[in-house]
Amino acid sequence: MTDRDNAILTQLPARLKEARRTQGLSLDAVAKLSGVSRSMVSQIERGESSPTIATLWNLTRALQVDFAGLLDSAPAAPQIETLRAAQVPTIDNLGSGCRIRILSPPEDAGKHEVYELTIAPGGVLDSQPHTRGAREHLTVISGSLTVTSGEVSSSLNAGDTARYAADVPHRITAAGGETRAFLVVQDA
Repeated sequence: MTDRDNAILTQLPARLKEARRTQGLSLDAVAKLSGVSRSMVSQIERGESSPTIATLWNLTRALQVDFAGLLDSAPAAPQIETLRAAQVPTIDNLGSGCRIRILSPPEDAGKHEVYELTIAPGGVLDSQPHTRGAREHLTVISGSLTVTSGEVSSSLNAGDTARYAADVPHRITAAGGETRAFLVVQDA
């Protein structure tokens, strides 16, 4: 075994414990989320047991940390991920008269999604119900629109924000001229 391998094994318990504490999770919570017993999680964090790859994988998934990053011997350098306007994924064929720019990273899909909407006059974005408990937060940047969630509707102008259930059929309609808005979808 090399000195680098020893360094990784020495740092692993502290890194797992730090990841658990950063998430605000107890040993019991990590055990439930990972399927690894509470006593094993505790032993690994104290450096009394070396986890198998399968156990380590389950723990990193439960703690939502990068498996490879956890094993790196040096902390990752701070980074800024930049996507230029032309690189942002765009959907033009959803709804009618709508352009949707996907601003959130792909790994957040289904959890916390952020979109920029541009809706042509009279354009409509119809959505089927998302998962139970899903909510949307819609802020109008320019123009005006009407949002409908289930049987309830609300008219919004520039600067207005609407928060509504997205686990029922819902619709966003441009009321007048072209409308720009930001949409945050939680637990889609």
